Parts: sequence; structure tokens; C-alpha cells
Amino acid sequence: MRARFRDAGGEALPDYELLELLLFRSVPRRDVKPLAKALIKRFGSFAEVLAAPVARLREVDGVGETITIDLKVVEAAARRLTRGSIAKRPVLSSWGQVIEYCRSAMAFAEREHFRVLFLDKRNALIADEEQQRGTVDHTPVYPREVVKRALELSASAIILVHNHPSGDPTPSSVDVRMTKEIATIAKSLGIALHDHIVVGRDGHASLRGLRLLEA
Repeated sequence: MRARFRDAGGEALPDYELLELLLFRSVPRRDVKPLAKALIKRFGSFAEVLAAPVARLREVDGVGETITIDLKVVEAAARRLTRGSIAKRPVLSSWGQVIEYCRSAMAFAEREHFRVLFLDKRNALIADEEQQRGTVDHTPVYPREVVKRALELSASAIILVHNHPSGDPTPSSVDVRMTKEIATIAKSLGIALHDHIVVGRDGHASLRGLRLLEA
């Protein structure tokens, strides 16, 4: 596996083997293939193992503190890497990286999270802030607070992002109504709402791409 990883990179390995390589560094001199397969079976994929809450990881026999810490370090590194790909760059010209970052940060969360990307007049990222956390199917969002924070940061534009723990990123009627309310308030104060992205295990949806957000 190490030779294949060295010669061809991570894409040459299935999820359980990539996880096995990682686990072997956490618990050397032990056959970790059964544990890697058990984790993939439990959570579904390499990404979902990394994103799983510590409490749920610890439910898997053989997973202790060392493994959970190492998995969370890799998860944090992955998020830092994807966030770095959009930092100080025009976000609208790096849309693929924006989606990748949003999915890595939120797609596998077990509760809804609502975050806002604040952009300057060149559409470069000023700040990325999580505004609210909710339940498995609802997050309270306060449109005036979102716009107030944009004014505090002197943002010229914003992008809204939230996740659907169900996996299906299809926007709900509540999502659409809330987005339009934020867009109206923001526009009256000279702040553009570029998009509202919904992410889930099954992909992502753009309200602007679906023509649910006015130009």
C-alpha cells in the first residue's frame, strides 16, 4: 500500500486502504485493516469517518483517544487546506474550490449549521463565520443579524451556506423564503447576496443556479 501510495498517490487506494495507512501511524505494529473496514462500513466513506463526531467514533470497537485525535487532526488539516484555496482570491472565479470547502466543512455534519462567507468589493474572502447551529432539520437564522455582521466587517457581498444532514441538498421552501428576506435587506444597504449554497452527502445545490434567487 505504501508503495502504491508513493508511486500513484491517494487516488490509487480505495477508502479503506487510505484509512488503513492513517490508522497504522496511530497504532503501529497492529493489523488495522479490520478496523479501517469497520469504520468505513459504519460511516460510509473516508470523508465521513473523518467528519464523524468523536463520541460516535468511540462507539467502534478498537477506537481510542489516540485514533480519534489523529483523525480529527487530519480533518482539521483538510479543512485548512480547502479554506486556503479560497483565501485572498476572488471567490467567484474560484467557485469549484468554494464548493469543495463548503462540503468539507459541513456536508457530513449531523446537525444543521449555517455559515456566511463575507466578501470585499473584489469578492475576496474577508471572513468565514458560522452563525448558527440547529437540529437535524432546522437552524434558526436571523436575517437582520446576518446583514448587521456584514456591515460590521465592511463586506460588499455575502454567500450563505448551510447543510442538510439528510444528505439531500434540495432547498426547502423555508430556505428559499429566508434567502429572499436576507437578499432584500442586504440590497437595501448596498450589500450583494451572491448565492445560498446547500450542501449534503449527496452533493450541493445553488439557489442562484436553480433560479430561486433574483439576479
